[in-house]
Amino acid sequence: MAASTLAVLLAEISRRHADRDRFDDVIDMCSILVSEVPVGAKDPATVVLRPGDSVEFLPPFAGG
Repeated sequence: MAASTLAVLLAEISRRHADRDRFDDVIDMCSILVSEVPVGAKDPATVVLRPGDSVEFLPPFAGG
C-alpha cells in the first residue's frame, strides 16, 4: 500500500484492524519513526512518506 503521508498510513492501518479491540490505543502509545527519524509530536498529515521509507511503531519499553 502506498501512502503519501503518515496520516494516510495511520488511517489505513486503523481501518484494516478495526475489528481488534484497543488497536488504535496501542498505536497511539507508540513512538513512530520514519526511516529511523523520530516523528515526535509532528502532525501526521505533515509527515510525507516517500517510496522506500520504513515506518516503525515502537511501544513504550519497561524501565524507560
